[in-house]
Amino acid sequence: MKQPIKTGTRSSRLALIQAERAVRLFQEHLPESRWKLIPFSSPGDRDKTADLITAPDNFFTRDLDEALLAGVIDCAVHSAKDVPDPLPDGIDWFWLPDSSDPRDVLVGSLTPRTVGVSSERRIAYVKKRFPAAEIKPLRGTIEERLAQLDDGTFDALIMAAAALQRLGLEDRIAEWISPDDLPVPDGQGALALTFRAGDERFIRLRSLFVRPVVFVGAGMNAGLCTQTGVAALRRADVCLYDALLDDALLAELPAPARKLFVGKRSGHHSSSQDEICELLARFARQGKRVVRLKGGDPGIYGRLAEEIDALDALQLPYRVIPGVSSLSAATTGTGLLLTRRGIADRFRVVTAKTANGGSGETVAVFMGIQSLEETAARLLAEGYSPNLPVSVVLDAGGLQQQIISAPLSKIAAKVSPTDLPGLVLIGETADPKFFYRAHGALRGKRVWLTCSRDVQQRAAQAVLDFGGVPVQQPLIELVPEKVPDLGKYDWLILTSPSAVRCLLAQLDDLRGLPKILCCGEGTAAALAKFRIQADAMPSGEFNTEGVLRTAQEVIPENARILRLRSDRAGEKLSTGLRKTFRCVDDAVICRNRPVRCEMPRCDVIFFASVSAVESFAEQFGVEKLEGKEVVVIGARDAEALRRYGVSNPVAPRRATVEDAVAALASHAVQKEFPA
Repeated sequence: MKQPIKTGTRSSRLALIQAERAVRLFQEHLPESRWKLIPFSSPGDRDKTADLITAPDNFFTRDLDEALLAGVIDCAVHSAKDVPDPLPDGIDWFWLPDSSDPRDVLVGSLTPRTVGVSSERRIAYVKKRFPAAEIKPLRGTIEERLAQLDDGTFDALIMAAAALQRLGLEDRIAEWISPDDLPVPDGQGALALTFRAGDERFIRLRSLFVRPVVFVGAGMNAGLCTQTGVAALRRADVCLYDALLDDALLAELPAPARKLFVGKRSGHHSSSQDEICELLARFARQGKRVVRLKGGDPGIYGRLAEEIDALDALQLPYRVIPGVSSLSAATTGTGLLLTRRGIADRFRVVTAKTANGGSGETVAVFMGIQSLEETAARLLAEGYSPNLPVSVVLDAGGLQQQIISAPLSKIAAKVSPTDLPGLVLIGETADPKFFYRAHGALRGKRVWLTCSRDVQQRAAQAVLDFGGVPVQQPLIELVPEKVPDLGKYDWLILTSPSAVRCLLAQLDDLRGLPKILCCGEGTAAALAKFRIQADAMPSGEFNTEGVLRTAQEVIPENARILRLRSDRAGEKLSTGLRKTFRCVDDAVICRNRPVRCEMPRCDVIFFASVSAVESFAEQFGVEKLEGKEVVVIGARDAEALRRYGVSNPVAPRRATVEDAVAALASHAVQKEFPA
């Protein structure tokens, strides 16, 4: 049996509740893991008189830090706002996802004469809000602080809402304070896990809770940033951006996103390179979606390598989205083409500046597969080293992307004839040791998404979030059927994003729609694209039972109901509805049609429908699943696979695309999680 993971925590009731909360989260993802809580006190627990404003940064973490470094415990759970920055050498960390409210609250009288506070920002708020009130320092556990309020030591307290909520004391809140009036510090309401730097167990565990840092090439203006880059900006929590960027790109960021200028101009650096790397690592470990927006293409004189090296050192995930550089803008964009038939068939790029004495060069041979043997022989004859690294990138950015590497003298023998386009890179920078590292939970696995186009983007984003490579090749497409007369019904029941698209794409006027019950978050998101909000949705299971239960709660028995579905969805839901409701019609709004394709290179195959399972089996045969991991979205897909002799696919607890990919990520980490 695996030894339990010794998890340190402070000994207060709140700290124990928080640590138990963290352990439950870990066990949801890694059900085979065992955890043991070990309570500790801290200087802050023992010294109840010191003013927190002047207390040392490690006032509440020192004893746990020392126990961690001594090997007494394996990790420790903290309130994130208590964790000092920086932590002692040898300790790494990350935040845990949490839905707790980060706001401050007022407890007690709304017209206090004496207010207890524990930070400078709260003092400033009280001085502005209650200028006549006496301000006193506040110490002790949450229960001890409330006892001081109840015994008349204070008339009011300023406290963190999350602490009261976790203790079941939310009823003590007299007023919620807006973050506009009292800004919330980083980490309030969040939990953090600390562990010994380099401990592979927790680095793998962390990969389930952090998102890749996305390096985006901004291009030379907003129009030359790729759609993929703009999409990353629109999802960002934090953006670190350079000089010489089009400000229009910053307008793509969500309103709450933090924008940090870290640009460099000749002789003037707003932030040092070390500071930029530290910021990237800090925000990534907080679980934020971080975009590093770099001018032009980040791989060309953009110091991308240094920032990636910093993330590699911590095994934090990242991905890179190329941009259109000044090289393309100044040549293809002007007519000064780098190659012209009969005039020039090659070009060389150099820089006027050389960092750290670098003097090597990389040779790029476009369309070089057929002439690879000839190219290698010519370079060897010119005196190039036979050991010079060469990498051939086949189908760059495509479904079949593959990289083949070998020394110059051996590369031609290693590359088989192929119809795929290939770019040959020759030089020290073509060494495989420079490949981007895959630190996410999925470790760069190629996940073939066989689902229809209605959920492709959501599935792809989920795979990217866990450090995988989405291979977007549907095995089915949905053909719309004619919409029934909706005016006859009081309620619509929609159970897939595909049904939403096939319905609403045919309607010219959406104002007369009946009320809508949707099956889950994906269907609700599909409605939201049309600015429609579902009137009801299951709060728990997104399956037939969950929809039936919700319908019984919100729909009157005499309501006229229309359930719209695909031709493969079946009538089980409608049959169940008819046991409660008088008028239930069932109509097909879309039909599944197989998509013919070649099987792409992949490590994992994701099925989101029975139709996709059947399409795969017909085209390729289930034997092609051998050696692949298989993930499904629901029980019907798993049953379809069992009929073909394939058992135990990875399956989520809730039937959503995001939960299915998260289950795959947890499965990948569980397999590698050591005792």
